[in-house]
Amino acid sequence: MNKIYYLASCDTCRKIIKSLPKDHNLVFHDIKQNPITEAELEEMYQLAGSYEALFSKKAQLYKSMDLKDKNLTEADFKKYILEHYTFISRPVFIIDEKIYIGNTQPVTLQVMKALS
Repeated sequence: MNKIYYLASCDTCRKIIKSLPKDHNLVFHDIKQNPITEAELEEMYQLAGSYEALFSKKAQLYKSMDLKDKNLTEADFKKYILEHYTFISRPVFIIDEKIYIGNTQPVTLQVMKALS
């Protein structure tokens, strides 16, 4: 099942969703309304290879909690992602057993190609 994990209140997520091909077959998962489960995070981890790859260091909480000054482990990244939706780099697409993380232009182009 192809899926997008996103935040409905995120302008960048909305812009990317608007630009998706019309005939995509994605299941939408708003991470604020429906928090990511440990099983879903495990699936992402298996595809991404690390929790750090899924973790957003741009999150305001990351800065306000002074996490940048700490030596975070994979267990820490997992814990923070499960504790608060803001810590996941978004959007996260899972398309045909491949993961696409974040909103950079190269990632967005890869998603468009995978969906077409």
